[in-house]
Amino acid sequence: MSTLNSLLSKNQQRTICSQLGSVKLKLLYKATVHGFTGAAFHQRCDNQSPTVSVGYNASGYVFGGHTKQPFSQSGQYGNDDQAFLFGLTGGILQKYPVTNSPYAIRMMANCGPYFGEDLVLVHGSQPVTYSNPQNYYNFNPAQMHGNDLNLTECEVYLVEESTEFEKPWRNVIWETGKRKELMESIKNFKPSDSSVSQARVLLIGQVGAGKSSFFNSINSVFRGHVTSQAISGSSPTSLTTQFRTYSVRDGRGGKPLPITLCDTMGLEDSKGAGLDVDDISSILKGHVPDFYQFNPAAPLHAEVQGYRKSPGVKDKIHCVAYVIDACKVSIMPTKLEEKLEAIRRKVNLLGIPQLVLLTKVDEACPLVKQDLRNVYKSGYIQDIMQGVSTKVGVPLSCIVPVRNYSGELELDLNCDILLLSAVIQMLRFADNYFDELSDRLGSTELKD
Repeated sequence: MSTLNSLLSKNQQRTICSQLGSVKLKLLYKATVHGFTGAAFHQRCDNQSPTVSVGYNASGYVFGGHTKQPFSQSGQYGNDDQAFLFGLTGGILQKYPVTNSPYAIRMMANCGPYFGEDLVLVHGSQPVTYSNPQNYYNFNPAQMHGNDLNLTECEVYLVEESTEFEKPWRNVIWETGKRKELMESIKNFKPSDSSVSQARVLLIGQVGAGKSSFFNSINSVFRGHVTSQAISGSSPTSLTTQFRTYSVRDGRGGKPLPITLCDTMGLEDSKGAGLDVDDISSILKGHVPDFYQFNPAAPLHAEVQGYRKSPGVKDKIHCVAYVIDACKVSIMPTKLEEKLEAIRRKVNLLGIPQLVLLTKVDEACPLVKQDLRNVYKSGYIQDIMQGVSTKVGVPLSCIVPVRNYSGELELDLNCDILLLSAVIQMLRFADNYFDELSDRLGSTELKD
């Protein structure tokens, strides 16, 4: 028989593989070739493991499941604590782990891949899907398969070990000497505007994305040990309630570095909660004083104590960094996307450069969790970054993945290099701001 042609694109295969480690997929069963029957499925797939089963429907949905248990026709359940269902949309995989592992899969003779009592592909030897969530897997049927239960194709892949890694799509030197070089570059940075001693970078992001943790992590790198100055942690609402400006010092008692990180309330998707979009303009223009207490119900006004009525260039924001959780890009609420778009428009009008800090990349991709140096080898992380580029409206070159310190007690070289590289990008972008300001106003007006 001729070689089977996979309906999964290379990018889709890469995205699925990113959840399973260093592996590749080998197509075993294709329903349109072998038949939409339980017998055809079992003939090709029994005693093969681990597997990934994929269903396709006319509505364009791609979905399925993974199990390390080999299929059979025994009628029994199979225990698998690593099993999961998934939906694949726009290069992003939404994962639904098994909630009751002894019932992860079932070995039914007249059906195709049978996950608990929740999802069955080729049900009853028919080109249909059986879908009944929340027995052993929790998933949203409309999100996973659009409630279209008619299959146009079903494929089952064998998961095979692979020692092949993709060529890095960004080159990074993961060495101690590089960390030292990056730290020296940051220490020696001087804003091109002589009236400014520190580049001011505004961190904007969803609650829990890691804004405060980013400052703590940068501070840790220069302190030489993990430290926590800004309030950070897990909470459904913003732990940051004030406008705070954090100056990083070169070691304990050292002089301030030429960068100030400005922290804000987290963004929330509901109206009247989290950072008010109207406050952003005041922050960008330099009106907001340090320690200003945010009020989500009412934006800042000129009568507030400490309000700067005539801010100088040194008071303004010189670069905006959107902090986005890599694990939540695919489920970003529409209202939050709209808030980001509104903010981006305000930032654009003021000519302020923008970049994205993509946090928690190790949690999003097992390959990266295994080794942080895989971050620029991971096609899955690249796909997430493409999604962020579309949602936030910034070029891919303006997105930098990082991993903040959270549970560690000691510093990690690879983590430091990503963090420091992000700061270097911020300083470069701030320089772009000063250059643009000089072009617009003329160098003699910069101190006005």
